[in-house]
Amino acid sequence: MPAQSDQITAALAALPGSTPVSEVARRLLDLFTSGSIAPGTRLPAERQLATTLQVGRSAIREALAALEILGIVDVRPGSGTYLRGTASELLPQTLRWGLLIGERNTTELLELRAGLEVYVARLAAGRASTASLTKLRKHLSRMNDSIDDLTVFARADRDFHQTLAETAGNGTLIDLLHTARSLLRVYAERAVHDRAAAATALAEHEAVLLAIERGDEDGAASAMAAHMTTASARVSAS
Repeated sequence: MPAQSDQITAALAALPGSTPVSEVARRLLDLFTSGSIAPGTRLPAERQLATTLQVGRSAIREALAALEILGIVDVRPGSGTYLRGTASELLPQTLRWGLLIGERNTTELLELRAGLEVYVARLAAGRASTASLTKLRKHLSRMNDSIDDLTVFARADRDFHQTLAETAGNGTLIDLLHTARSLLRVYAERAVHDRAAAATALAEHEAVLLAIERGDEDGAASAMAAHMTTASARVSAS
C-alpha cells in the first residue's frame, strides 16, 4: 500500500498549463476533503506536486498559501506542509468566493462577516460565562491601553472577536468567521489607520460587551450591527 503522500500524487491528474491558482487549490481541496487522505499526512514536495499537475511551482506555492489561510493545511518551516485534521466541510465553498479577492467579492465577504458577527453577538449574550466575560473585558482593556499602537490594538480587536465567537458556542459559525476574516485580512489589517478610528472601534466594542454582560441579546446584536456598519465602511475605504 503506497504511503499517503504517494497516494496524493497518484490521485492528482495533470492540469492545463494555463490553470489559475484557484483551480490548483480547488483540485487539492477536493482531494483533501474526500476522506481518502488521513489528517496529519505530509504533502508531497512542491516540486513533485508541480510535476504531477504540470504547472509551475509558483502556482503550487500560492495555492498552498491560500489553503493555509483557510485552515486546510499547516505549513511547518523546515518540515513540510501537512493536512490539518480540523478543516471544516464548509470551507470548499469559500473557494467560490475567490482566493484573490476583487472589489465585488470584498463587498460580499463584508456583508457575510457582518451578518455572522451580529448573530454571534446575539448568541454570546445568552451563553456568556463568567470566564468568557473576563476574557472579553481583558481584550477590551488591551484595546484601550494600545489605542496609540495600532498594531497591538488590531491584535486585541481580533482576540475580542475570536473570544466572542467561542462564547457563542457554535463551531460552524467559528469556521465561517475564520474563513471570512482570513480572506479579508489584507484589507482588515489596515482598516483602523488612526487614533480616531481606534477610539470609535473601542467605544463600539464596549457597547457590545455591556449588552452581553446584561444578557441583552437584542442589544448585543444591535450594538454589533452598528460596529459592523462602521468597520465595513473603513475596510471598503482602505
